Amino acid sequence: MKEIEINSLNSQELYNLLTSTITPRPIAFVSTKDSSGQDNLSPFSFFNVFSVTPPVVVFSPVNRISDDSKKDTLKNVINSKECVIALANTKIVQQVSLASGNYDSNIDEFKKAGFTAIASNTIKPLRVKESPVQLECKIKDIISLGNKGGSGNLVISEINMIHINEEILDENGIINPNKIDLIGRMGGDWYCRASNEAIFKVEKPL
Repeated sequence: MKEIEINSLNSQELYNLLTSTITPRPIAFVSTKDSSGQDNLSPFSFFNVFSVTPPVVVFSPVNRISDDSKKDTLKNVINSKECVIALANTKIVQQVSLASGNYDSNIDEFKKAGFTAIASNTIKPLRVKESPVQLECKIKDIISLGNKGGSGNLVISEINMIHINEEILDENGIINPNKIDLIGRMGGDWYCRASNEAIFKVEKPL
């Protein structure tokens, strides 16, 4: 078995290794606004749900490895304490990838990637109409994990409203995994599809 000392890898090599092994990762497609009202939209695969009461999800914008700089999403949530987290499915994967580009702050990724921006009910950031589920969130806390390129920033977000496209529900009002057809992030340019033959049931031991 190959053994790797962490200190033997640079930040980019370690990023490539970790994102190729810790998979699949759900994608938080995060929309924010800056202080001037400029919209920003970007996907993050360091993301998951961590609490039900209160309902809390956490995503982590990583400082750019190239120059240690903070991403626009992180700057915006620090200032506004609000965001919308949209879930990404197979229908919009190409557009989600397009929105991940390293664009200038004045670029509106809604327009760049061809998404429809719609108003939220409780916060200022806009929602992605094409997403099957959108979560309106208030930021509870932001925890910096370092100050170098590749350092994460845990954005602890409390959900205060959920929007669900009824087309993904079954006859009992439950989300059907084949209808929501979510995608997961793998390493490099790879994604996976969480539906059809890729999913299976395992009964809980009682």
